[in-house]
Amino acid sequence: MQLPRPKYLIGPNPKRPGLTRAVQGVDHRGEPVDLNVVEERPLTIYLNRQEIVTAMTIGDYPDYLAVGFLRNQGMLSDAEEITAIDYDEELEVVVVRTASQTTFEEKTQKKTRTSGCAVGTVFGDMMEGLDQVDLPATRVRTSWLYALAHQINTTPSLYLEAGAIHGTVLCQGDQPLVYMEDVGRHNAVDKIAGWMRINGIKSDDKILYTTGRLTSEMVIKTALMGIPVLASRSGFTAWGVEIARQVGLTCIGRMKGKRFVCLSGDERLERDIDPDQVPDEARKTGRKGAM
Repeated sequence: MQLPRPKYLIGPNPKRPGLTRAVQGVDHRGEPVDLNVVEERPLTIYLNRQEIVTAMTIGDYPDYLAVGFLRNQGMLSDAEEITAIDYDEELEVVVVRTASQTTFEEKTQKKTRTSGCAVGTVFGDMMEGLDQVDLPATRVRTSWLYALAHQINTTPSLYLEAGAIHGTVLCQGDQPLVYMEDVGRHNAVDKIAGWMRINGIKSDDKILYTTGRLTSEMVIKTALMGIPVLASRSGFTAWGVEIARQVGLTCIGRMKGKRFVCLSGDERLERDIDPDQVPDEARKTGRKGAM
């Protein structure tokens, strides 16, 4: 099986200044060690004049994160015209401005703490809009899944540089397109959603790959983005699987080497390759803590 080389539209940049900080410590033998650790900083998101939320993030792509968060919270429709996105790095504030005035006072009073790392927050009814989701019956070749897993897990990333972070990748066929990382997988997904919203990218032929667990939050966001397939090298939660089955989302987990498990939407899968032809995953590509 020949695996294609990734050509990301946006890829990880682990050497980007400001994403990590060198910290000194001692190891289990009492010996001094130098370690790069991920930065974590607040970003306050405004929609016009209204403060919506303060998110903890690594600080890259604040425009995509803000737009994606608002879009995934149902506060910014696909039809709404965005007139400006203003980011003040010193104040750590991003303001998304729209052509029409908005008000979400009641919605922001109802918050749900999610299972996302760095404490995700969902406003209003988590299930709002799911009954209107109609995901396309896009076919997915299992050879694509194997190729994507290999490419993504061998791509130099902030995770491999410093650990303590999640990645989410927007893919089409066997090609990864946009690879976002953040301290919370919900932030990484929102960055993807923001990039798609700003650039007018369609979702019906896409696959979303995440390094994190397939929780209810991940399933809901993927479905509301209109993406029919969600895959991960990690596991599932029962509610995540239940919602995926309800909305017809293909949900694939435990993708490691030649193995995976599909718990929802198996009818989309086209098994076009013998798993025995897929090489085993190299030990060094396992997504463990940075050494």
